[in-house]
Amino acid sequence: MRIAVLNAQVPFIWGGAEEMAHHLTLNLNRMGHEAQLVRIPMSWEPPSRVIDEALMCQLLNLDHYDVVIGTKFPNYGIKHRNMRIWLVHQYRQAYDLWDAGQSNIPDDEKGNHIRSAILAYDREAFKRAQKITCVAEPIRQRLKHYMGIDAPVTLIPVNDEELFADKARQNYIFAGGRVNDAKRQYLLVEALAKTRSNIRLVIAGPPDNPSDAIKLEKLVKKHGLKDRVSLDLRFVERERITDYMNRCLATAYLPFQEDSVGYVTAEAFLANKPVLTTHDSGGVLEIVHDTETGFVVAPDPSDIAEAIDRLAGSVDDCVRMGTNGHDVWRARGISWERSIKTLLE
Repeated sequence: MRIAVLNAQVPFIWGGAEEMAHHLTLNLNRMGHEAQLVRIPMSWEPPSRVIDEALMCQLLNLDHYDVVIGTKFPNYGIKHRNMRIWLVHQYRQAYDLWDAGQSNIPDDEKGNHIRSAILAYDREAFKRAQKITCVAEPIRQRLKHYMGIDAPVTLIPVNDEELFADKARQNYIFAGGRVNDAKRQYLLVEALAKTRSNIRLVIAGPPDNPSDAIKLEKLVKKHGLKDRVSLDLRFVERERITDYMNRCLATAYLPFQEDSVGYVTAEAFLANKPVLTTHDSGGVLEIVHDTETGFVVAPDPSDIAEAIDRLAGSVDDCVRMGTNGHDVWRARGISWERSIKTLLE
């Protein structure tokens, strides 16, 4: 079949959703399909433009494809006779973030109109779709709560999983992925300043904005942690990322209400590494369980520091929890072949 995989092209942003769409396309081709990645320019600011960009999506004619796979707002709203949605992101500003008072949509007459239009767009898109599956439990719950749709969960497989292996553990905590306030790497720097152990911290990944990098650099300087914190803030080569992961003592991933379990979490488990996360990390908690596959603590520097010291103080516990995590991930039987079959059947 000829298949289009849709992804939003946000300038200079490349994260988990982009990785997922790219590798979905590669694996569709490996399985004998003719697949192309179609990246549609999108900007989330200002919110007043969101509706215009969503409506522009609906003007695209993709009838020459047999199947179109939408992944996030607004690309899943493109009109096609065989739209399959593997839901990575809705426009959360119109959903739970609106209810929590954390939306970028203004709470006034104009803002209410924008939100209503987004909800109506989604209702029509989901009604037209031939199939919907979600990448994690929080997305499934949001879809059911706001749209009354009970869709299954199909977790995203890890890319190049053969690269991950448990190698000689070194005395550092690794935090990989995009760097921004929502991922909260700054909490790790603040926590490290409170630890009793002399463990190091490696943060590697591209900042969404220069200000995100500057914030971390200032924190490291403020707390006098130059000798204990390594900041590799750029698009890091895949081999470098896997080396950081394979040789660390443990991994830390502290996003706020993450929609998915996160590539960082899955990659850590493949490398037999425990994951340190927080009570409010969202989808990560689907597979990270306190003292079993890692530590789950309050999003507070003191609590995080205590967990870091516990990891640093017991390599045996790190090995035990990392092994448990590896077993949890493998028990799910997650593979590109299986996920694609679920999506297309």
